[in-house]
This record gives sequence, structure tokens and C-alpha cells, in this order.
Amino acid sequence: MGNPYTLTFGKEPINMISRNSQLNEITSTFDDTLPSQQVYMVTGVRGAGKTVFMTEVSDIMRKKHEWIVLELSPEKDMLNSLVAKLSSESEFATIFKNAKINLSFWGFGLEVTGAAPISDLEVAATKMIESLAKHGKKVLITVDEVATTQHMREFASTFQILLRRNLPVFLIMTGLYDNINRLQNEKTLTFLYRAPKIELKPLNISSIAENYKQIKGIDEASALQAAKSTRGYSFAFQVIGHFLWDNGGEFEKALAESRQYLEDYSYEKIWSELSNIDRQVLHAVASVKGGRIAAIREMLNLDTNHFNPYRNRLIKKGLLDGSTRGYLRFTLPFFEDYTMVMWE
Repeated sequence: MGNPYTLTFGKEPINMISRNSQLNEITSTFDDTLPSQQVYMVTGVRGAGKTVFMTEVSDIMRKKHEWIVLELSPEKDMLNSLVAKLSSESEFATIFKNAKINLSFWGFGLEVTGAAPISDLEVAATKMIESLAKHGKKVLITVDEVATTQHMREFASTFQILLRRNLPVFLIMTGLYDNINRLQNEKTLTFLYRAPKIELKPLNISSIAENYKQIKGIDEASALQAAKSTRGYSFAFQVIGHFLWDNGGEFEKALAESRQYLEDYSYEKIWSELSNIDRQVLHAVASVKGGRIAAIREMLNLDTNHFNPYRNRLIKKGLLDGSTRGYLRFTLPFFEDYTMVMWE
């Protein structure tokens, strides 16, 4: 058997720990006769498992005969992709022809004799989804790593129109906190601001420990120690598991290799995307033993009102945990050490 842990971002691993409560929240809501939500935003730090989580939702819905699941890229013309992907499904060709949806103008091969070609993609998408709805179909659209591009704005505006027409269209988008926040604050896309956000929390440590026990050569105590070392960070779960597997369960060697890998392939990118003030705050948190906020503010020479916006932003970015009143701690394994090295 090959190594069941993956080092590739976004790839659904063989060994994984599902977030069942959050999965059920989305799938059960979408399946309701009168769904209370048709849009969800999934956010978290790089490596938190956003893409894998969205893939899990897609796989669940795709198994249900009434659901059509489409993946769109925010870097392409999303409306064009939506119409093209729907028209390419041979099982829907008869439905679209009977609805006299002529897409020959766009070169999609769906030509209907006696029907004028549709020259507007928004009109085409609306008519196609309306005709699918009449046949009991629902459409789930997934967008990974959203960004505030012109294509994204155009698509979101059309999606808002589809919602106003009470059509069975659903949307899941993943993204970093900053990217989702910018998109939600677009003046013309207020419906996204009201969309619930699923913030991916750390994986359960006990579940990770149970998973690691399968690794040849690892004892129960080492499996628990390794699990705690991940701090529930999804990518660290995969990375540490991978090197434990390769090193026959030898904890110290696996941890050293994992630390280097996390720094090179995750933390370097995370650090590069931080503002200077974010780095200053993280450095102060790393410098104050125990993470007492009063001492951190004193080091930064900031009062509570000036400090809190930075604190809150780093918590929302998924880099700090402020769940213990009066204290801050890092959420990612070894990131405080990495911060100290990068600050020097």
C-alpha cells in the first residue's frame, strides 16, 4: 500500500477526517423543500481544507439524481462556462431543444430549427435553468478560491437575478478571508454579504490520533503526540501523517521533516500575503510568553481600541485563536517560531 497521506494542496486525500456537522449543515439546507439559504461561503487559512470540504459537498450532492453540480473558475468567463457546461450534457439536450433554446450564436452546438439564436449569456443561462427546474433538476455551482475579478462580478450579478426568479440554483464559494471580504463588500452584490460563512475550524485531535494509529511502527502515545502537534491544521495532518508513514512511525524525524515542509510550502506563502502591521502583531504575540493580550498591547504600544481591529483580522484570517479571554495563541503548528525567524 502506498502512502495514504497527500502533500498536494486541494487534492482529496485517501486518508481524511470529515467535518460532518458542517457538511450536514450545507447539504441538509440545500435539500430542504424551501431552503433557507442557497449560498454558502467557505473560508479559512491556506491549507485549512476548503477545497477538500467543497469537494465533499459536491460528491454528496452529485450522487442525488435531481442535482447537477458544476465547477466554475473565477479566472475564466464564468457565464460562458456555465452555459457551455450545461449545453455539453447530452442528457439535457432534449430538454433544451423542447424549450427552444438555440445556442448556435455561441458555437455550443445546440441549434433549434425555427428558434432565434440567443445572443445574451444571462438570458441563455436563465432559460436553461428554468427548463431544468421544470424537470425537477437543481443546479449547484462551486467556485474555488474566489477573487474580485470582472468575471466573478458579472457571474454574481446574474446569479442574484436567478435567485430573484426563485430558481433552484445554489452556490458554494471558497476563499481566503480577505478575498471573500472584498467580494462581499461589492456594492452591487449585497446578497453575498448576507450569505452565511462556514469558517473551517481545526480538526478534532482525538480523530487525528485514531487515524495515526494505523501507521506501522507508531505507538499510541506517539500517535497522540503527533496529533497534538498538528493543532488540528488540516494540511499539517496530511504532512505529518505523510512523513510518519515514510519514517515508519519515527516521531522526531517525521516532525523535523514536516516542519520544514510546512514552512516551504505553506507558511512562506501565508507570510508573503500579510501586511507589515499584521507581521508586527504576530511578532508581538510570538514574543510574549503565554500570549497575554495586555503584554502584547504594551509591546506594540497600542491601546485596546487600536489593537482590537488587528487582533480580530488575524483571528478571521485563521492565524490566531482568541477563544480564551485575555489571551491569544497561534493556530498553526510551529508558526510562532517561523514568525520569530522571519522577523529577524
